[in-house]
Amino acid sequence: MQNKNYQPIIYSLILLIGIVLGSKVINNSETENYKSKAKVNAILQLIDDNYVDALNLEEFEEKVINSIMRELDPHSVYVSKKEFSYQEATMNGSFSGVGIEFNIIEDTIVVITPISGGPSEKLGIKSGDRIVEVEDENIAGIGIDNNGVIDRLRGEKDSKVNVKIKRRGSENLIEYDIVRGDIPLYSVDASFILEENIGYIKVNRFAATTNREFYEASVKLLQNGMQKLILDLRGNGGGYLHAAIYMCNEFLEDDNLIVYTEGRNRKRENVYSDEEGNLKNIELIILIDDGSASASEIVAGCMQDNDRATIIGKRSFGKGLVQEEVKLADGSAVRVTTQRYYTPVGRCIQKPYGASDKEYYLEQFTREENESYPDSLKFETKSGKVVYGGGGITPDIVIVKDTNMTFTKINYVFGWIEEFCLIEKKSVINKIGEDYKVFEKQPFEKGIYTDFVKFVSEKDKDFDFTLNTMQEDYLKNFLKAKVARSIWGEEVYRKILIQNDDYISKALELLNH
Repeated sequence: MQNKNYQPIIYSLILLIGIVLGSKVINNSETENYKSKAKVNAILQLIDDNYVDALNLEEFEEKVINSIMRELDPHSVYVSKKEFSYQEATMNGSFSGVGIEFNIIEDTIVVITPISGGPSEKLGIKSGDRIVEVEDENIAGIGIDNNGVIDRLRGEKDSKVNVKIKRRGSENLIEYDIVRGDIPLYSVDASFILEENIGYIKVNRFAATTNREFYEASVKLLQNGMQKLILDLRGNGGGYLHAAIYMCNEFLEDDNLIVYTEGRNRKRENVYSDEEGNLKNIELIILIDDGSASASEIVAGCMQDNDRATIIGKRSFGKGLVQEEVKLADGSAVRVTTQRYYTPVGRCIQKPYGASDKEYYLEQFTREENESYPDSLKFETKSGKVVYGGGGITPDIVIVKDTNMTFTKINYVFGWIEEFCLIEKKSVINKIGEDYKVFEKQPFEKGIYTDFVKFVSEKDKDFDFTLNTMQEDYLKNFLKAKVARSIWGEEVYRKILIQNDDYISKALELLNH
């Protein structure tokens, strides 16, 4: 792929960080010493040397740094050493741990599924197991959160962690010494032929492994006869720029502008496609929503501006700022916004910051479904199609929310769905065996929904579970998908979930025209 006027941007930044807290002159000699330093560092040093009470300077510095970063923009951030290590592992596609997907149910860690090939699966840990002790520490009923679980179960490769598990049907706790190992994290949730020659790929983020995963998924679909593709980027919050560029390049002919960046102290940098794309002749539809951000918006905007895809869904989040990351000596990092992303026709992806971070992050929930745009925000593609700026990517076809579909009651029972599915899956296997195709294609079994209503009533006898037809249909399909996921995994879950999906229905309607 050609990078015309574009090189990966790696800059060393020296950041003088601090905040003016007020001061008092101690004596003349010390004052002169502080004056010789940068003001911010001088104030921190003065406080450390003279403040009346002892303080943890490292913790104090982090608070100061966070205060400064919040004054810049919503995406310039300080990342602590612990948080940086976690994020780095997540984006690199693997981490060392015990290898389980878990949920906290009734203040207990419940294994949703052991990750295939991971240490827990190899030892025989099962879905539904409840982890009640870690290294002889009781962790049930103590108000543990996700971070608490991660702190206890993640660790260096080949290190051991002792856990005690409560398993349904077993009187005594079952003890395991788990040797932590590398646990893969995937970007591509699912890829399959949806019908005839139409493929479907769901990408959840743009990480270090996304290029390889996407390539392998698309090759598999091409070998299975794919001529058209639905690329699902809903809820994809972004990630690495190079992964977005790679994905765009797969669909484009040579010498098409993919994206460009520009900033006050950074010259415009253009990225162009080459002729190496593997999917240049595939008819493409991209699904986005208000959770699609950053790298997802680069892909959607590039395909839209180059008249290469039809975009279906809701206007995307509007995160179009480039952060340059500087790792600090203590293992923490600072990410400073230096540029903005622009689509090929010149649309800035970044939306306005708003009056506060809260307003910024909640803005997408207050948008009008069918927005109108001033002429200044209208752009034209090469074919003359009108596209819109102002932040985010506006779809070619907007999916309008049906006012009959409210989630208040459904959201109330969501926390119990995982627990119910772990119980229900045994019943499903007993009835139909372990062939997912039978379960996937059969009508929704009324008994599952009846069992769930009864299950919820046992949790909250006062809850009114009256739903309209649309809400009930959605919940039934979701329950069926979640039960399938607990037995057969992500791909079967996706196949069932999209059976009741307005975005998919509209995409199929267009592709089958």
